[in-house]
Amino acid sequence: MFRLRAVCPFSWRVFHSRPIGCEPLIIQMNKCTDEEQIFDFIERNKAILSEQQVGCAFNMLWKLQKQKTSLVKNVEYVRDHPQFLTLHNLAMNKYKLMNDDTLVNVLYITQQFVGEDFDPLVEALVTESWRRLERFDIKLLSEFSSCLAEQHLYFSPLMGKIADIVHRNLETTQDLRLKSTMLLMAEELTGEQALAVLGALENMESRNSHLIKRVASVLYKHLDNYKPLELLKITQALTFLHFQSKEFFVKLGELLLSYLKISFIPTEMSFLVCAISMLPSPHLDEVGISRIEAVLPQCDLNKLTSFSASVLRWIQYDQLHLDSNTGKQLKLLQKLDHYSHQRLQHINSFDLLWKELKSLKGDVFSESLIEEMIAAFQRFRDEINYINVAEIAYFISKTNYLSTLLLDRLASVAVQQIEKIHPFTIFAIILPFSVLNYDPPQRDEFLETCMQHLKSYLGMFDPLMLVFLGFSLATLEYFPEDLLKAIFNIKFLARLDSQLEVLPSSLSTRVQFRFMELNRSVCLECPEFQIPWFHDRFCQQYNKGIGGMNRTQQQIYKMLAEVLGGINCVKASVLTPYYHTVDFECALDKRKKPLPYGSHNITLGQRPEMPWESNTEIVGSRLPPGAERIALEFLDSKAFCRNIPHIKGKSAMKKRHLEILGYRVIQISQFEWNSMALSTKDARMDYLRERIFGEVKS
Repeated sequence: MFRLRAVCPFSWRVFHSRPIGCEPLIIQMNKCTDEEQIFDFIERNKAILSEQQVGCAFNMLWKLQKQKTSLVKNVEYVRDHPQFLTLHNLAMNKYKLMNDDTLVNVLYITQQFVGEDFDPLVEALVTESWRRLERFDIKLLSEFSSCLAEQHLYFSPLMGKIADIVHRNLETTQDLRLKSTMLLMAEELTGEQALAVLGALENMESRNSHLIKRVASVLYKHLDNYKPLELLKITQALTFLHFQSKEFFVKLGELLLSYLKISFIPTEMSFLVCAISMLPSPHLDEVGISRIEAVLPQCDLNKLTSFSASVLRWIQYDQLHLDSNTGKQLKLLQKLDHYSHQRLQHINSFDLLWKELKSLKGDVFSESLIEEMIAAFQRFRDEINYINVAEIAYFISKTNYLSTLLLDRLASVAVQQIEKIHPFTIFAIILPFSVLNYDPPQRDEFLETCMQHLKSYLGMFDPLMLVFLGFSLATLEYFPEDLLKAIFNIKFLARLDSQLEVLPSSLSTRVQFRFMELNRSVCLECPEFQIPWFHDRFCQQYNKGIGGMNRTQQQIYKMLAEVLGGINCVKASVLTPYYHTVDFECALDKRKKPLPYGSHNITLGQRPEMPWESNTEIVGSRLPPGAERIALEFLDSKAFCRNIPHIKGKSAMKKRHLEILGYRVIQISQFEWNSMALSTKDARMDYLRERIFGEVKS
């Protein structure tokens, strides 16, 4: 979509003047015998240190650390030293000037000192290494992979990119020694290596069937040696990669069932059951069901939820294939729900509640269980503070459950304790307000406080995070100028473009779509910023894949044609300027009489029509004086909060945009349309007449 480098060349390197006499400084550093001497050296020379000398300082500190007997204690001492922060800041300013070896080496050493906490230097070094990945030799690729493993990114898109580079080089390299090293990717893979490569292929969404088969053949040989969690990862990855082999999955299924019949550990059993439910032909006999029932009293919410998700997959599969086991599985599902309720009701502390819930996805709960969980959160809401506010906010955003008590508490904590909250977690705090379309009582103060807190860090944010943050604020009708300036400029677009090139296609498309939505929102709601609209090509490509109407929409379409007096008075699946898709469009003159369209409407099932300027004009010209254009939108359950018919952020934003474009917007709720009051065709016809013309049934 962007690919701006060819049009707007962007220099990735900032040229600094180099101090004369680099070598003596490095010699001085090499003579240091303890950390204090290194730190004194950094303090004296911080104004003139080059990127080469910064790298040398990191090397010396790590060399001294490795000589210590109490490593952890010394790491903390170095990390907390004021001059280590100076060195850290120097590296932040100079990392783009470092050569490839120094870059990866500083990344590795920084990870050893900062531990598992978020660190902006680590993120910057990883991003820069990602950008240079194609030119790394096999040694550097190996070292960089180790750094990713330190961050538990075994199955990250980056690992997938590395696997792809190695695979491509297998075909082109002429170096026999290098080639033999790269046969890591062939049949000589160990079981552990094959599992890592499979995870990488999954994350890069590989469609290289030859490579997938080669890796699967290695996995098959080692299948008996894998633990339950590893078997689950294998099942998930091969399913996602559309791998097909009856022999492989039969053996895998037999192995999973044999493990399940002898396992007594709830965690292990949940892995096994999840894997079995994902097989091409999932099957669990009575022995397996009884094994699950026996272990339920020992399970926490995490395991109970995992079992429930697996059982639901079985039920869906059995219903599809008219299997007779559904009754037994429904009883098991009821027991799982019962134990989950019990578990929530007996939790008597916030710490225990959060420990059990934080690893779960909010959308996996049943309706009644969600209510129980929110009630528990509300009981302990006073214990939400700066330490846990971001995680809890993110969790609530996934539940789609609107609790004003909880959201008001989140906003209050953010306002009162903002100085203690990490700037990079602000997005998570804002997210539930955006998703659920809720303004807390102190809305303006809340949003302004959050924005002021992260303002000075905008240049350090990951481009993807800035896009998602900007979009979330846009849904709340909040458009901070500093943020928009940080996003809508050539430098940012170049950074984003670089990242999109290496992301998996699904994530890349999602990011581009969010960026388009942000661009559209700013153009429509903040024209005073004069930010141009530059997503026409992306929208045209994206809309090629949009299908036709579903069954309910086809039903409404036919009724609208009757209500409006003919099929030529209603348009279906219309694209507006800025590429919103409107389910149905019609126009009334000043006397509320339907206006016919000049061209015949689309056939059911075709893709949406293009914007007004092309082929959707009213007969004669644009709308005559006093006429109005109407957009009718059918909203399914996804457009509303889980517990009440409160419209969510994206649908509310779309309504604003359509009104700015000149529409009168009629939103038809699924709950209304399928209610008892509208159970007959006549009732639905009267409902449409009332919404369009304002006519009340006599």
